[in-house]
Amino acid sequence: MSDTIKVADHGAWAEITLNRPDKLNSFNEEMHYALRAALEAARDGGKRAVLLTGAGRGFCAGQDLGDRDPSKMAGMPDLGKTVRDFYAPLVRLIRSLEFPVVCAVNGVAAGAGANLALAADIVLAGHSAKFIQSFAKVGLIPDTGGSWHLPHLVGEARAKGLALTGMSLPAEKAAEWGLIWQALPDEDLMAEARKLTEGLAHGPTLGLGLSKMCIQQAATASLSDHLETEADAMKTCGESDDYAEGVASFLEKRKPVFKGS
Repeated sequence: MSDTIKVADHGAWAEITLNRPDKLNSFNEEMHYALRAALEAARDGGKRAVLLTGAGRGFCAGQDLGDRDPSKMAGMPDLGKTVRDFYAPLVRLIRSLEFPVVCAVNGVAAGAGANLALAADIVLAGHSAKFIQSFAKVGLIPDTGGSWHLPHLVGEARAKGLALTGMSLPAEKAAEWGLIWQALPDEDLMAEARKLTEGLAHGPTLGLGLSKMCIQQAATASLSDHLETEADAMKTCGESDDYAEGVASFLEKRKPVFKGS
């Protein structure tokens, strides 16, 4: 595997680290392919949760602009193709994984890096972390799902403010606004993120995955249609070994042993 990504195998879950610290983990094509391969390997290898983070002093500064510099190209770059070929498939993959994806944001998360984090299911950030929709500084729009996630998470007014000004949003304010789940002291971030991911990975991950899918689908569904989606998901959960184990452990007053099935 490319050294632009590091993967630590923790049995039921995997820790995936963006590993271009000298470039603030900004994306080049090699890192795109490596991250996608690592996520697919977690899915195909039966992992039940993933933790995504960045090496060094930042999470991800977005696209490596050196790879998309018009002054060094024969013609103008087709950034729509870049989105379609790289960023959109990555977001779709994260959102389609039938298990929780936790993101631990250390330091700056800018541009596509900020919106990569927002594609995860639970986002934790260190107090020194900042979320920056830096697209406005270079004449672009928030991609990597940013123009969809921002209004859904913080509302249209705040989404437009962040997108049009490119202001830096500190982690604690991001948590206060509901952009992320929790802001933590920097020294506690990774320990808490690993503890959370470990707990999720050993939980009833069939139900957790279906909860993820139901919540994601709610954004574009009517209440009536969504009630049917809930009923279908509950039928699947009710027929699972995890539900039987959950009920048995509750009645027997013991810790459950879930298998994700």
